Amino acid sequence: MITFDVITIFPEFVKAFSQESLLKKAQEKKLLKINVHNLRDWATDPHKKVDDKPFGGGLGMVFKIEPLYEAVQDIRKSFRSQASGSRPKVSKTKVILFTPRGKKFTQQKAEELVKNKRLIFICGRYEGIDERVAKHIADEELSIGDYVLMGGEIPAMAVIETIARLIPGVVGKPTFLKERRLGVKSGQKQGFLEYPQYTRPEIFSPRLAGGRAKKGVVWRVPKVLLSGDHKKIEEWKREQGRVICK
Repeated sequence: MITFDVITIFPEFVKAFSQESLLKKAQEKKLLKINVHNLRDWATDPHKKVDDKPFGGGLGMVFKIEPLYEAVQDIRKSFRSQASGSRPKVSKTKVILFTPRGKKFTQQKAEELVKNKRLIFICGRYEGIDERVAKHIADEELSIGDYVLMGGEIPAMAVIETIARLIPGVVGKPTFLKERRLGVKSGQKQGFLEYPQYTRPEIFSPRLAGGRAKKGVVWRVPKVLLSGDHKKIEEWKREQGRVICK
């Protein structure tokens, strides 16, 4: 079982996400576990302050190193105490810091991370996080795209979902993930084929306001998908699909 630990100042945001759909079912089946930690629990002042003004000036506030250091240390300790006397290998626990300048998160990276026993995610906010966290506490910095969000919670949730799909039993039949990869290669690396999909009804007629059908407008399912010819269907998927997540 893989455990995700999310450190954030908005714990309810992430908790709501973790208790819905397949992630909730996966936790009930003990396929994975999502722990959400409020960073303010490690603040030492009466106001539970976890940020301060940046040295050298600048806009916004910066997360302090002390509460983040203590949070990661305590989470690591709790993992060791739950290991029933056997300490987990250090390589099986990884601390991830989400930042716009981090390495781009890909499907390949997800397949690397799923091999860990525990992933600790640090979600920043405001102007950023003390650089010493990136240098001395985080094992890796990740970004989910070339844009800037308000915090690291959405990247953390995106990464959790991507990794969770790779855990046997989370998305259903074991063949589900394999089917999209059959015979798909890009250079020397296997890719992930994303192709158009359809379901009933076979014919759909869009309607105008008032319920009248648009004259002469009919949206049909491609005939090949209704043919029953599996070879032709597979060829169509490869022709119409696009290799992603290399």
